[in-house]
Amino acid sequence: MLSYSPGNSLAHRLDPRTKLAVQIAFVAAAFAHTTPAGLTVLSLLALCVLASARLSPFSAIYAYRFALPVLLVGPLIEGVGLSGFAFERAFETSLASYRVLLVLLVSAAYVRSTPVRESRAAIQWAVPGRAGAFLGMGTAFVFRLLPLLVVDLKRTREAMAARLSSERPVHERMALLAVTGVNRALARADGFSLALRARCFAWNPTLPRLAFSRADLPALALACGLAFAALY
Repeated sequence: MLSYSPGNSLAHRLDPRTKLAVQIAFVAAAFAHTTPAGLTVLSLLALCVLASARLSPFSAIYAYRFALPVLLVGPLIEGVGLSGFAFERAFETSLASYRVLLVLLVSAAYVRSTPVRESRAAIQWAVPGRAGAFLGMGTAFVFRLLPLLVVDLKRTREAMAARLSSERPVHERMALLAVTGVNRALARADGFSLALRARCFAWNPTLPRLAFSRADLPALALACGLAFAALY
């Protein structure tokens, strides 16, 4: 599971608002140009974004391995028809699946290079008022809790494997994993709630100060270029 990792890469030095702008513009360009030529250019750009965060493409893909079966099966399902396999429809769906993969890779670079508190500060800067505080708080909670829940599920699967759960029927293993996962999630939520109260959680905490630098100028120019490409 990807999480923030301290570093001194180019992506680490960028303002979180700049990285969010690049992400949004990249998504818009990917949805506007879902063609082989457009996705080729976006693939090179996604690799550059990963390199700026010093994140290996293989590590990013492995982190999103749970989404890969859906992306791979989608084109096959779309191509199946009563009159035979429609390669044209399957190819179009393959391009759409690959587009989603590129978006995930760019988001992986953001997660690896951006602290949770900076993400919250950027969201509350973009959406002022109580709504922004609520969105920022929710984002911070997700970034902190989701990796823990994934680790809990992994440990549950390892414990089940140690107890020869492979000899049980599939539906029993799925039910056991689901029940255990929900119980662990509720326990994590209770502990997280207690920790928030112990730390006097407030809607208006002192967030890190955000400031643009010269390094943000090329990234902002890239975001503007991608936004322009998405519109035309």
